[in-house]
Amino acid sequence: MFKWLMRSRLATFDRTYDYDSSYAGDILAADTFAFLRFARLMGVSRYHKDVPLEAWYAAKLAATMAEDCGPCTQLNVTMAERHGVSPEVLKAIVARDERAISCDAALGFRFSEAVQRHDPAADGLREEILSRWGRRALVSLAFAVTAGRIFPTIKYALGHGRSCARVSVGGALAPVSPHHARGAISGRAS
Repeated sequence: MFKWLMRSRLATFDRTYDYDSSYAGDILAADTFAFLRFARLMGVSRYHKDVPLEAWYAAKLAATMAEDCGPCTQLNVTMAERHGVSPEVLKAIVARDERAISCDAALGFRFSEAVQRHDPAADGLREEILSRWGRRALVSLAFAVTAGRIFPTIKYALGHGRSCARVSVGGALAPVSPHHARGAISGRAS
């Protein structure tokens, strides 16, 4: 009964977001206990307190794009759109277009990339985040960076990874710049 319920929830998620979560179904089929552990990651991926949505999604997208420029990136873009992040901001984030990104989103994005590179610049960005938004915002961004990487990594490890060069933002295809680009969104006044 439990597996049937979980499969039903996965199917609903897939329909809602036009996504293929068959990798999660594979985890469920292999081991219910493993699936329960995997499902706990959802809470981490949704934690969002005291940080602007643009900054939170920018951090999450930067991490996701480092691992995947396909379905996982599209899923996060779709979720961001449904939470009210403007298509213009999302297009700028996925293209790493510094001129079109908001200051909040730029801070989240730069922090995510610095953390992923283990760049000492993360220290200054962390202090700015703490100063502007507080500790819960920092935790939110740390979770966003982690969640942005873990799901695509699990998908690829299980043989479900797919890559592409574009995602749909605001109903139009947008180019994705998936690789870390040192300084791609940096030097911006916040």
